Order: sequence, then C-alpha cells, then structure tokens
Amino acid sequence: MEIALTGSSGLIGSALAARLRSEGHRVRSLVRRPPSGPDEVRWDPDAGTIDAEALGGIDGAVHLAGEPIAAKRWSAAQKDRIKRSRTDGTRLLATAMAALEPRPSVLLSGSAVGYYGDRGDAVVTEATPPGDGFLAGVVEAWEAAAQPAIDAGIRTAFLRTGIVLSPDGGAMAKTLPLFKLGLGGPIGSGRQWWPWISLDDEVGAIVHLLTADVAGPVNLTAPNPVTNAGYTKALGRALHRPAVLPVPAFGPRLVLGRELADALLGDSLRVEPAGLVASGYAFRHAHLDDALASMVGRRHRE
Repeated sequence: MEIALTGSSGLIGSALAARLRSEGHRVRSLVRRPPSGPDEVRWDPDAGTIDAEALGGIDGAVHLAGEPIAAKRWSAAQKDRIKRSRTDGTRLLATAMAALEPRPSVLLSGSAVGYYGDRGDAVVTEATPPGDGFLAGVVEAWEAAAQPAIDAGIRTAFLRTGIVLSPDGGAMAKTLPLFKLGLGGPIGSGRQWWPWISLDDEVGAIVHLLTADVAGPVNLTAPNPVTNAGYTKALGRALHRPAVLPVPAFGPRLVLGRELADALLGDSLRVEPAGLVASGYAFRHAHLDDALASMVGRRHRE
C-alpha cells in the first residue's frame, strides 16, 4: 500500500512509519518544510495549502498531526492553537483526499479518549456520548472536520487513543526517571482510571485498521484498563522500586495549570476497546504488567 502520513516525526508516527516500511509499504510523509525527496509531500494547514498532486496514487492516509496537548499551559490562545491544529489539518487532508482520482480507500484520523470527558467508574465504549470540557469539545470538532472524506465515500475511522506507553516518549518517559529513583507514586487519590495502550499495540492497531472493515470511532486502548494507583504499582514492580509516595493534586496543577492537569491526570476514563476487539485485532500487550515488563526489559537491554 501507499500511505500518506502526517505527524511522522512524533512518537507514534515515527514508529508507524518504520513498521509500514518494514512490511513493504510506501510512506509519503506530509511535511511543512520543502520536501527532501519523492516520499515527502508539502502541506501547510495554517495556510490551508497542500500539494495534492504529490498525493496522487495513495491508497490511504493516517493523520496524526496536531499541537501537543500538554506543550504549554492552556491559555485562551493555546487552546485555540490546539483546536485549530486538529480541525484545520483534518479538513485540509480530508478535502484533498476527496478530490483525488482514483480516490483513496481509507482515512485513519487521529482522535482521543478525551471525547468522553470524566466518567468516574463507568465503563466507556465507542457508543458512549461525548462528555463535557475543553478536550471533549476539541475531539468532537476534530472528528467532524473529516466529513469531506466521509461524504466522498472514503472509509474513515477515528483513532480515539488513550495514554500511549513507551520509555521513549510521552508521559511514561517523563516520569520514568522518578520511578527509577523510587520516587514515584499515585497522583491524588489514585482512583482515577487510566486508559493505557502500549506503543507496539498503538502501531499494530493502526496497521490493522488500514485494511479492517471498520469505520467511525475506534478506542485505541488496552482491554484491561487500570487505575492510576494500579499503574503506579505495576511500574514499581517492573522496575523493582517502591512506588508509594503520593503526588498531591496541587503539584501538577502548579506546573501545568489546574484545567490542563485535571484533564490529563485527574479525569477518570474506564475505556474498553470494543470496536477494536470486535474487528479481530489481537493485542500484543493486553495486560499492563506484561507491557511494562517488556518495555523496561527492552530499555535495560539497550
């Protein structure tokens, strides 16, 4: 397959590009700078421009680009940047794909479990309605921006991704040094549910969805969610370190701001990947202990 990919330099995108190429697929990375070769396509979501001619012949696209949620405190300007970086880019790519001849068969568009808001202990599936708050509103608008592709008959799936675990990036990489020193611990009460997925399964699920007959929202999370306290204990076990020092909720709030800290670390989301399981995807890491043991062991070997 020939796949257009946005966000190819990020944690998920770079791993996905490597996986696709290793399996014999051609990846065309969408970049904002001048292309350095035939496998790069120029686009600028801010300006609303894309080299549609260079997209000709693609079989599908995976859209992962967007302003990082936790890059900065959530000022009004940063919130607008976060939203526009998702809606503008999605609309631009979807519109360009809809105009291609022959038309690509699939668009896998980035999304997030933030769509559901704070759900406490309730089980969340793709059938759960949207929640409240800034992130829920962003995800609704983000997914709606792909409508041009849907209207053109392109199978479109929304990758409602949870917390992607990898020692090479994301939340795990930022907290791993503290846990290695035995300074890790639950955040606040620790009772909030964390919808995690290993990077291996995040990439594996995306590759699976390129050909699986699935459209609409798909939760990209492991089938066995854990609470924040459960995650803390599991990571401590994997590292053979104590992980009992609680992190008061006001700590992250001081660093990130209350709204951002609560949304990222305090919201409780007991998400189940009903759609992914029904599609036949086989998880490599269905249980957190296995996932963390694999990651910590891999990093130790490296």
